Amino acid sequence: MTDRKPVGMNFETWIDRQIREATERGEFDDLPGTGKPLPRRRDDEMGWIKRKLDEEGLEFPLPGGLGLRREAEKVREAAAAARSEDQARTLVAEMNDRIRDAVRHPMAGPPVVVPLIDEEEVIAAWRAAHPPAPPSAPPPPPRSRWRRLLGR
Repeated sequence: MTDRKPVGMNFETWIDRQIREATERGEFDDLPGTGKPLPRRRDDEMGWIKRKLDEEGLEFPLPGGLGLRREAEKVREAAAAARSEDQARTLVAEMNDRIRDAVRHPMAGPPVVVPLIDEEEVIAAWRAAHPPAPPSAPPPPPRSRWRRLLGR
């Protein structure tokens, strides 16, 4: 908590003193970006929003068909990384249902054609990324009790 500004002290001088004292105490030592140049300003008026989305790992929301196209690309990637072939097929089927629904009910924004995802193409990519495990050798047949005792 900071002290109140003393009466008669110039406001700018009071702030400078607080900053200098905090610097001497080391309160600014562990700040992110210390020693780095300030980021350049973007020329557009939405630059601060774009920077914030980048920092938070978020994406700029796209209208209608553009958003659906981006979502379809993500579903392709998610299906290729799915745990099982059934899970990959489910992801593709659900996305294709959303695309069919978008064709039936026009969306806001520019008209964008979003093709259905080819399920067999995605499954082929999934199979290429997840080769089947080689079959293990069958266990040797159990030896009879007498053979075990005789060491044969």
